[in-house]
Amino acid sequence: MVQTDATSLIPIVLTLALSLITRNVVIGLFVGVLSGVFMLSGWQPFETFGVMVKDYLVPQLTDGYNAGVLVLLVFIGGFVALMEQSGGGHAFAQKVTHWVSTRCRVQLAAWFGGICIFFSDLGTPLIIGPVFRPLFDKLNVSRQKLAFIIDSTASPVAILIPFIGWGVYIMGLIQKELSALNSDVSEWSAFVGAIPYQFYAILAIVIIPLVAFKKLDFGPMAQAEADAMLGKHMGNSDLSLQAFSHPQARASFVWAPLLVMGLVMVSMLAPLGFPFRQVSGSVFRAALSSAYFFAAMTLIILMAYRKVRRLSDGIGVYLKGMNNMMQIAIVLILAWTLSTVGKELGTAAYIAQQAQAGFPAWLLPAAAFLFSAIISFATGSSWGTFAIMMPLVIPTSAAIDAPLLVCIGSVLSGGLFGDHCSPISETTIFSSTGSGCDQFEHFRTQLPYALLNGTIALVSFIVAGLHESPWIFVLAILAQLEAVWLLAKFYQYRFSLGLMED
Repeated sequence: MVQTDATSLIPIVLTLALSLITRNVVIGLFVGVLSGVFMLSGWQPFETFGVMVKDYLVPQLTDGYNAGVLVLLVFIGGFVALMEQSGGGHAFAQKVTHWVSTRCRVQLAAWFGGICIFFSDLGTPLIIGPVFRPLFDKLNVSRQKLAFIIDSTASPVAILIPFIGWGVYIMGLIQKELSALNSDVSEWSAFVGAIPYQFYAILAIVIIPLVAFKKLDFGPMAQAEADAMLGKHMGNSDLSLQAFSHPQARASFVWAPLLVMGLVMVSMLAPLGFPFRQVSGSVFRAALSSAYFFAAMTLIILMAYRKVRRLSDGIGVYLKGMNNMMQIAIVLILAWTLSTVGKELGTAAYIAQQAQAGFPAWLLPAAAFLFSAIISFATGSSWGTFAIMMPLVIPTSAAIDAPLLVCIGSVLSGGLFGDHCSPISETTIFSSTGSGCDQFEHFRTQLPYALLNGTIALVSFIVAGLHESPWIFVLAILAQLEAVWLLAKFYQYRFSLGLMED
């Protein structure tokens, strides 16, 4: 029976509390689900676990949509592992460095390389960092700047693309809520429609060429760049990652599998009118799974042909990559289950009821952005934040008639913003390690840029809540341009005064 009182919040409160305390979203989600089932089963402690498995977890696995998403994630995991362990990314990044001869160009080359390695947020620091680190040192650009560029082209790029692991995971969370609302909007349409409202991701990507072209450094980064110009690099060789490389690896290891992936998708979906006409989710996931499989087989054959890895070794890497998706699958299954439990308890209904009592609809995107940022900062996990926030924000937006796409974008932006500011985030750690930069140095030099972008994103969500328009991101970029220019001038002025005093 659906409850509409404050007790329905117990599972989500426990989920949040334990996620923040343990910094492990899986623990928080599991206890949240278990507590919710305990309440639904009549407070029977010995029956609760069995009921949770039989009536809640198993149905999530046997659901056709959920099973399709999990299978697709497995294929994506295998492909990404192959890409990271083929040496192709290293060879591709080295190709990009051929035209590098100035400080501006090396920053733009690393930025461009990071965007091209879009298929893996953790692949960017693993591949781009080790390749560009010697070039940054040679051209006297700080390693803090390299870590910043890597971090700004890892998750921010990945979160904007619907057909990789990030997009599939997020659409899996969105679909659950849209189905419960009997919405005509598909998860694909919702994700793609929310892209212009992912203000933080867009700003994080755009700020790099802006800073590189105009040398608009501010905050601790300005000092780091000044030190680098004098040949001082705040690096730590003990932290450096080395990407897999092989003398026979080729840049074609990157573009050829991606080309095959695109051709397979077009051949399967174009006859059905995609992307101009909506296709069923099962057909789309089948096409995407096929595309990833044939792309992976192409890469395995190319590696064997070039004698980079034997066929058996390539298949081994592929299978290991599939296995690496297990934790993501667990988070997704627990998130789906918590959503189901919450609906039976009336959690979303209670929150929506309270919101209708006086919470303005236009303020929901900004509030969702801030709350998502806090959770992500404290846990270091944007994916876990999405799993917690989507089941709360989407039903609430429907109940108070807030702009759905803006609210989805706010959760994604907030999760990414908190992740970028967090010193315990996986991408923060990998970006500093990949660039050979001290982790705290990366954290403190990136933080002012993240806070600037986050502030602009917050204001943009307030504006978007009042007037929903996909073109607000253009105004956000213009505001970023002006703010960066003013801050850079201010720090240059302070720096010149410091020199004069010396």
